[in-house]
Amino acid sequence: MCGILAVLGCSDESQAKRVRVLELSRRLKHRGPDWSGLHQYGDCYLAHQRLAIVDPASGDQPLYNEDKSIVVTVNGEIYNHEELRKLLPNHKFRTGSDCEVIAHLYEEYGEGFIDMLDGIFSFVLLDTRENSYIAARDAIGITPLYIGWGLDGSVWISSEMKGLHDDCEHFEVFLPGHLYSSKGGGYKRWYNPPWFSEAIPSTPYDPIVLRETFEKAVIKRLMTDVPFGVLLSGGLDSSLVAAVTCRHLAGTKAAEQWGTQLHSFCVGLESSPDLKAAREVADYLGTLHHEFHFTVQDGIDAIEDVIYHIETYDVTTIRASTPMFLMSRKIKALGVKMVISGEGSDEIFGGYLYFHKAPNKEELHMETCRKIKALHQYDCLRANKATSAWGLEARVPFLDKEFINVAMSIDPESKMIKPDLCRIEKWVLRKAFDDEANPYLPKHILYRQKEQFSDGVGYSWIDGLKAHAADHVSNKMMQNAKNIYPHNTPTTKEAYYYRMIFERFFPQNSARLTVPGGPSVACSTAMAIEWDAQWAKNLDPSGRAALGVHVSACDPTAPPLIAAGTNPGVLINKKQSMMEVKKAPELTINS
Repeated sequence: MCGILAVLGCSDESQAKRVRVLELSRRLKHRGPDWSGLHQYGDCYLAHQRLAIVDPASGDQPLYNEDKSIVVTVNGEIYNHEELRKLLPNHKFRTGSDCEVIAHLYEEYGEGFIDMLDGIFSFVLLDTRENSYIAARDAIGITPLYIGWGLDGSVWISSEMKGLHDDCEHFEVFLPGHLYSSKGGGYKRWYNPPWFSEAIPSTPYDPIVLRETFEKAVIKRLMTDVPFGVLLSGGLDSSLVAAVTCRHLAGTKAAEQWGTQLHSFCVGLESSPDLKAAREVADYLGTLHHEFHFTVQDGIDAIEDVIYHIETYDVTTIRASTPMFLMSRKIKALGVKMVISGEGSDEIFGGYLYFHKAPNKEELHMETCRKIKALHQYDCLRANKATSAWGLEARVPFLDKEFINVAMSIDPESKMIKPDLCRIEKWVLRKAFDDEANPYLPKHILYRQKEQFSDGVGYSWIDGLKAHAADHVSNKMMQNAKNIYPHNTPTTKEAYYYRMIFERFFPQNSARLTVPGGPSVACSTAMAIEWDAQWAKNLDPSGRAALGVHVSACDPTAPPLIAAGTNPGVLINKKQSMMEVKKAPELTINS
């Protein structure tokens, strides 16, 4: 991932303004430590902080068309750029960057080219011929983007809030799947798939089609000129990503450069469920596995940095981001710059445990639609910003456009959880990869039940956070919470603690409005309560609210590797080092 910042129509062409734009752009340098660039055209500035994944030698930005009349700054990966270049035979390319096609496609097709892009992206394009500009964000919002407005009439666009929040009168999240045009003066949606209307689909479930589409999604994400690996928690989603990557790595350009043995990475407290499960999957697949340990105190010490980087006060997001933030630093230290991850599967297939309570296929489908539409505020935000904090890029094949269209066109009756038929959550995905002749994974991994990431790294992690917050937030503070924080009033001491830190970094009203409202929104507790009133008794926005269904999985001959257990309590060992690495061999690069 890279960092982009654009200041458009600021009515100030002075050197002082250029210096200010450079200063703000440097706040995004963690996203792109490899190079920086700035293009100024009159009162418009396009800045870029580059993380070089494809064409590290010549792909510096901003990028241009032939006569430099069109300028673009991009954060993203365009996986079909080679096919798109074939549609532009009369255009001359300056670099091997996958993102350069954006400038030429605009020159050839105008604003209507965006849906031709297969990949993830946020970009700002300046057309100096017409003194106009457009900005766009990818379909699901995998890459972060914010838009703001200055008192002088300027428009600001940045990968993160920290690039614009001090200089804008108002700012907000740039909507995923949207285009912002200076000609039109506002947004218009460019991404309009059939599922977006939440109409109930009726395509029969075909496991082969689903499997092949996912494999294509993984394969295209092997486009890299730098060392890479996979994040492996040992759960279904990350294990499938690793299994498919291992199968298709041989013969790719990545394998020719870096070797055919895949690197996998896992993080957790000592003896956590994820560490055990990931180790077993890694042994089965033959990956070069790196296991990182952290303590509860290590995570607590990192909370302020985490909130600064991920720019939210949402409880579940912070809980899950912290281990990922710590792991990303270690991964980058090994020389890796890109990882493939398993985000998005639970939203598409109804994988969260409260989906056990879905009363019918119609409500299940509509809830999956709502979950996908909200991903940019939760899991996409976490995966992108927690890794980008250390100049690491995360790619998410479950959120591939084609794969989503295939998966969301399946008759949701097939996604319904039916224990009497041995169909647990995400049964359609598990069944698609249940290949007896050539197994992708062991049965008990393939049918391992959902484990919330913030629990999977160690059950004492959440309890340690709650205990720490209780030491810093008094009962009197909670009594006055609605007066201090009238918007999105925190309902727990943990939420209050995170909110205090967030407001210190981002005190503007616009900043607090970028975080979705209401308690437990991230796991749709409101919907769970609507489906089963008993869930109202548990206000914790995590998988723990599903204790009644977090039990044995479907196949009686293949029980899940991890079952729900009692809480082992809070264990904080301050004597341990920041991040112990157990059995983590040095990264080797095969030429």
